Amino acid sequence: MKFVTSEQMREIDRYTIEELGIPAMALMENAGRAIAEEVLRFCTARSSASAASPQRGTAPVEDRAGGADFAGEHWLILVGKGNNGGDGLVCARHLADAGLAVSLLYAEPPETLRGEAAAQYAIVQALGLPGEVYAPGTGQISGPPAGGGLGRTRPFTGLVDALLGTGAKGAPRGAYASLIREANESGLPVVAADIPSGLDADSGAVHDPCIRARVTVSLAFLKAGLTQYPGAGEAGEVTVRYIGIPRALPPGMKAAGTMLSAETLKAELGVDADRPREPDGHKGTYGHVLLAAGSLPMSGAGLLAAKAALRAGCGLATWALPAALLPHVLGAVPELMLAPAEDGGAGAWNEAAAGDVLRLLAARDVLAVGPGLGRFPGEAAFLRALWEGAARPLVVDADALNILAAAGGLAAWPGREAATVLTPHPGEMARLTGLSTAEVQRDRLGVARRFAEAHGVTLVLKGARTVVAAPDGRVYVNVTGHPGMATGGSGDVLTGLIAGLLAQGLDGVQAAALGVYLHGLAGERAAAGRANPASLLAGDIIEAL
Repeated sequence: MKFVTSEQMREIDRYTIEELGIPAMALMENAGRAIAEEVLRFCTARSSASAASPQRGTAPVEDRAGGADFAGEHWLILVGKGNNGGDGLVCARHLADAGLAVSLLYAEPPETLRGEAAAQYAIVQALGLPGEVYAPGTGQISGPPAGGGLGRTRPFTGLVDALLGTGAKGAPRGAYASLIREANESGLPVVAADIPSGLDADSGAVHDPCIRARVTVSLAFLKAGLTQYPGAGEAGEVTVRYIGIPRALPPGMKAAGTMLSAETLKAELGVDADRPREPDGHKGTYGHVLLAAGSLPMSGAGLLAAKAALRAGCGLATWALPAALLPHVLGAVPELMLAPAEDGGAGAWNEAAAGDVLRLLAARDVLAVGPGLGRFPGEAAFLRALWEGAARPLVVDADALNILAAAGGLAAWPGREAATVLTPHPGEMARLTGLSTAEVQRDRLGVARRFAEAHGVTLVLKGARTVVAAPDGRVYVNVTGHPGMATGGSGDVLTGLIAGLLAQGLDGVQAAALGVYLHGLAGERAAAGRANPASLLAGDIIEAL
């Protein structure tokens, strides 16, 4: 599934109306109807859930117009001044036709509406749908039923947020801010039109205030801000509805990004999430991973990465580690080869060990460096020697990223010809970019894309909804995963998994995208197998691969 920015959506609208000739009024009609259908679907599901014998597979919502099933429903449509408000007015009309009681609450006097929204206001006026202008503090949403302009002789059962669309910038102000706060305080379920009001349509940043939606109906295309937290958390269940705008983007336009799925991986990246094996394959067919990882206090990180590389399906894996560490891990993974580097008995890495790693790499297919590496004298020279000397694909994680940041970042280092994958969490990304962690999190898509393009690397920005950014500007967002994966060592598993896929001949973007997808999927399986997902360990993710 593709997603777009607010600027792209404006251009898509313009192209559709002005160049293709599809009337704006028709698009608004389709949008409002789609929102109404999702409200009806929500009401049907709520009714089924509360029934003594709930049924699955209810009939299409279009067949339920007339609506005895909705006799107890009364929805309030919150109407803004732009096209988003016009969509809400159309929605109100279709809900009324389906048998729901409907009222309208305008953030501003409806006489200020323009264009198609004004035409829709004339229609609801002609139909006699009750409505009034919002007056802060008068209890128009949660106050006792009292008739009046809203025709409210019974409580509301839900709200439609049609206040602010994708063109809104910054925090809501004035009546909009007050109305959003009252809507949230009401405790009523909210269905948001296109995007929750107060949510940044591009970054997913949440302004104060922001609608907390139960359902968001994204119109025509998924909006970039709905793919990232915290915005994704405020949007609730997101559904994308076709409204007559062609699914093909205008000529010359590339989507802001793509949501990862098994179908996307196969169709766009040419990789099969099932990882089929050749009937005549052997261990040499699937590549050999070399890991430079671990130190005496952090031996587990290297062990997890190495084991994950094997579970990824590579034929062989060698773990290069400080010599003093070897006795402590000997036999922990019998399938793993160990290559001790001279450490003077300290159990830590040193600058000279880079030569040992590069000699080993000459007979191997990919190098992963960082998990449990630690910090040590000569660390920058050690890492730079690997960076410049490794003529193989390279995965850089954990302490290797911190060393890279402390050494001036990629701007001070030469580019690499072989595939290079960096896998930072938000704190590491902040150090690499000189931003704060909060700044990284406020614009995960933009930060990842700009970094990958500027430095010619594949960037995996970890976290909920992990972002994979390619050197050529492509962006992928992963939706597999589970909160139980927030545990030490989970990132080390991902490093080994990506390295194992690189060894099997995938390019950097393919390996990173498939790696994060499989990593999240394994986390879901592992969490499902625990009595409580809070007990999930990184090793459980490996066993679920």
